[in-house]
Amino acid sequence: MVSEKVVVRNLTGLHLRPAGILCNRAILFKSRIQFRIGNTVANAKSVLSVLGACVKSGDEIEFICEGEDEKEALDSMIEVVKSGLGE
Repeated sequence: MVSEKVVVRNLTGLHLRPAGILCNRAILFKSRIQFRIGNTVANAKSVLSVLGACVKSGDEIEFICEGEDEKEALDSMIEVVKSGLGE
């Protein structure tokens, strides 16, 4: 298991379009990919789970990846968030 924190910087947070981009990236990996914000844990491969976490601009989330490609998955998830999730 590997984990890392990142701050969501895009102005709109994780609404439908960036949530879709995040999920599309996550489903490329075999590992289980989740993120934690406060007491909420969301499945990064589920758009509904991501939207339900209500992530806003400036929020810090912690990705937790577990599986055979966990390191690559974590690096990719951090990169997509830092890149602005398409915005």
